Amino acid sequence: MPSMTDRETYLARAAEARAQANETTLDNVRDRCLRSEAAWNEMAARAARTERMRQTLIADKERAAAALADAVKE
Repeated sequence: MPSMTDRETYLARAAEARAQANETTLDNVRDRCLRSEAAWNEMAARAARTERMRQTLIADKERAAAALADAVKE
């Protein structure tokens, strides 16, 4: 079974918080759950940005290595 990424974990927690907010009858608990959902969603967005930046960095390094290899061949 593949492990969940950070982003997937955060989104799952956000969904749990939303479900708890929908189930409760207490306003203060609902508010707390909705704040929790917002925080988990923000963490998921940050994790997605981090992953995109990581992939860009890897691609840049691969291009630089390929350019260096081409320069050495010439």
